[in-house]
Amino acid sequence: MMWRERAVLVVLLLLLHHISATKDDLEHVCPPSSCGKISNISYPFRLKGDPEKCGEERYELGCENNVTVLYLYSAKYHVQSINYNNYTVRVVDPALQHHNLSSLPLRSLSRSNFSDTYAYYTDSYQAGLRASVNWESLSFSHIVFVNCKDWVREKGKYVESGEWVKWEGKGYAYAIGGDLKAEDLEVGCEVKLVAPTSLSTFDYHSYSSMHTALAYGFEISWIKLACHKHCSLSDRYCYLDSSNQKLQCRSSFYESLEFSIPGYVICIIFMVWTYKVLFGLPFLIVIFICKWRKRHMSMYENIENYLEQNSLAPIRYSYKEVKKMAAGFKEKLGEGGFGFVFKAKLLSGPSVAIKMLGKSKGNGQDFISEVATIGRIHHQNVVRLIGFCVSGSKRALIYEFMPNGSLDKFIFSKDGSVHLSYEKIYNISIGVARGIAYLHHGCEMQILHFDIKPHNILLDENFIPKVSDFGLANLYTIDNSIVTMTAARGTIGYMAPELFYKNIGGISYKADVYSFGMLLMEMASKRKNLNTHADHSSQIYFPLWIYDHIRKEEDVDIEDVTEEENKIAKKMIIVALWCIQLKPNDRPSMNRVVEMLEGDIEELEIPPKPILFPDETVTEDQTIKSS
Repeated sequence: MMWRERAVLVVLLLLLHHISATKDDLEHVCPPSSCGKISNISYPFRLKGDPEKCGEERYELGCENNVTVLYLYSAKYHVQSINYNNYTVRVVDPALQHHNLSSLPLRSLSRSNFSDTYAYYTDSYQAGLRASVNWESLSFSHIVFVNCKDWVREKGKYVESGEWVKWEGKGYAYAIGGDLKAEDLEVGCEVKLVAPTSLSTFDYHSYSSMHTALAYGFEISWIKLACHKHCSLSDRYCYLDSSNQKLQCRSSFYESLEFSIPGYVICIIFMVWTYKVLFGLPFLIVIFICKWRKRHMSMYENIENYLEQNSLAPIRYSYKEVKKMAAGFKEKLGEGGFGFVFKAKLLSGPSVAIKMLGKSKGNGQDFISEVATIGRIHHQNVVRLIGFCVSGSKRALIYEFMPNGSLDKFIFSKDGSVHLSYEKIYNISIGVARGIAYLHHGCEMQILHFDIKPHNILLDENFIPKVSDFGLANLYTIDNSIVTMTAARGTIGYMAPELFYKNIGGISYKADVYSFGMLLMEMASKRKNLNTHADHSSQIYFPLWIYDHIRKEEDVDIEDVTEEENKIAKKMIIVALWCIQLKPNDRPSMNRVVEMLEGDIEELEIPPKPILFPDETVTEDQTIKSS
């Protein structure tokens, strides 16, 4: 059998040599191309029309009207320069014009579009763009354009751009240089556009200077491809030495095998060695281990690859650290389909909640969804992710501790031992609405939660609400009004009808608006929307029953409340009825919901009667009004 073992190893070595030789040929045999002011276009780039053997197909550039064009996210960017010494290319949005302050980028592009990563021993921060190409980006600044309903009195970072920039509808236009934190976004302001620039020195208080910075463009890098070619086994420790502008590799043989050589190659080599030395039953055990590893490794590798490509604000803890913080997982706070939640304490002192995830779905997608969404945002009404743990099959999320637990125990308390005043409930509802509005309109990327319900609203020691549990959440670009979904997601009773009925409208952020409406209705009534134990059949579905009372201008008729509390409950119910309209287009946005909750009840119109199913008829006096 010796010749078979040698044959396998020879084939592997020849394959690796062939791949390496092919890459060298691609780099050196093709003469450089040029287009407009960009000359010496060479590996890994090539122009459209160049021979297929030249450059990489993924790095193909266009030449349109004598301008070099780079394709990014199916969009075009004009190439300003290519630096082969530090592996960077500077591009600019084609809509930007240097001397036209009214010109703006065609689309938003920001740090959230990039998979952040740190290269070991590197001097600079780098981010890999999640696209078909392994682009990375040197650190850049943001220019954020916002439209505000009211004039911002204490401007601070807000620079007026209204003379040159006009958004649809009324309002005041501002530009902000640098990152915009959630707490810095003024009430009534909406993010309209986010654009990057690599010009490090510009006046943050001058709109013309900010526009000049945008017209300069931003730099992206193909260093990951260069590292992969330069470091034969692994680019895990590859970096660009700024002192001599050369790539350096730092890699141990073990970690190179662990992260670079495919699992099946490791298995083949290990099996050959095992068969030679032991033969028999141990050989069969090795085959079993390899098959088990192949089946389970996809999920773990998927998560590890995501973490490797993303620089996350949360801290990564080892499982040993997590177990120590939770004191052996003795104090359980709750459980659900995701797993268990335990109370723990950081070494620095503060208490935290550790969410130990059970069996993951979709190659670890639930874990990735939660870390990807909540790991990049910070808002008073969104629970903060402090850290996470990934150690083989062990996965945990570490959140700030919410002493008062979830909202459901306060609004569905049967024994009356847990009581919240209507003023407190009303303030909680506004906080939740603000948190969801931030997810929809205040982030660089739109975040759709898809599971808004009382159980996922947590309360801190001051009863400030925090939206939590982002396991079903998805990230979308701000201008992506309709999203594609392969399967319905959420909790029955709070799920929007468009998730079931495709003929009433597309799936969008309005699905969260519907869920919030069902939540708001339960908060106002302090009872489940569906009550199978009701005295009268008309009271089984509370939204329909309460609508008839409100339309007849009757009191909401909630026990043990004052006249003022009854007025608050009625306002919450009217807003909720708007939110649970059948068609998505008939529901308000979450920004509008916040305005309705904070405004006077006299300014609220009674909405059309909620329709449960698409085939229900609507009388003339119930014609649905677009919001």
